[in-house]
Amino acid sequence: MLQHFGKYLIFMKSLFARAESSKVIFNRTIDEAILIGINSIFIVAIVSTFIGAVTCVQTSYNLVNALIPRSTIGYMVREMTILELAPTITSIVLAGKVGSNIAGGLGTMQITEQVDALEVMGINSASYLVLPKIVAAMLVFPMLVIISMFLSIAGGYLAGTITGEITAQEYITGIRDDFIPYNVVFALIKAEVFAFLIASISSFRGYYTSGGALEVGAASTTAVTNSVIAVLIADFVCAQLLL
Repeated sequence: MLQHFGKYLIFMKSLFARAESSKVIFNRTIDEAILIGINSIFIVAIVSTFIGAVTCVQTSYNLVNALIPRSTIGYMVREMTILELAPTITSIVLAGKVGSNIAGGLGTMQITEQVDALEVMGINSASYLVLPKIVAAMLVFPMLVIISMFLSIAGGYLAGTITGEITAQEYITGIRDDFIPYNVVFALIKAEVFAFLIASISSFRGYYTSGGALEVGAASTTAVTNSVIAVLIADFVCAQLLL
């Protein structure tokens, strides 16, 4: 484990050794941002909407005390969404989609000797292939988390009003009650941390793939597993440090 961690740190250092020109990195970062961010909007939208809807319905189910106002449902949906569900669940979903894609792509390039070809041409393959992915992930993850927040709260609103669990006015009152702007900042900080971990770990696993097609599949699976574990650990650390 320590050997892999040390190798990971050396890998991260190599990203900035003989780095490519800023123009090349910028152009590749835009391409990666489209692949990572734009192509993930649909799955994020579906997951976020139904998470908000389920949170609203289950909170209503457990709210049996007549002395607690129904607007508490909206308050709980907002707090759970912003603090935990939007940044963490979205990142776990993206770890499966984006992480496996990054690891599989780099692993395929490695076993087909495309990475070696870049090195022969004098290009720092780690910087050229990996750095734009990490930068792009750190750019688009917070945007996806903001979309997730909005759609989760909207999903809770639709689920609550359609099922009759809560009126529209009660829900809006709840999501406005005791709002703390710092919670949104906290969620975006977590999104940045998660983006770095998912992109870098997946790239590391894919970059050092050796063998054939079976090893590429194993690298993708390992990348997703390691990324999810890293996200959960980082979630706890961020909560301890920042709240």
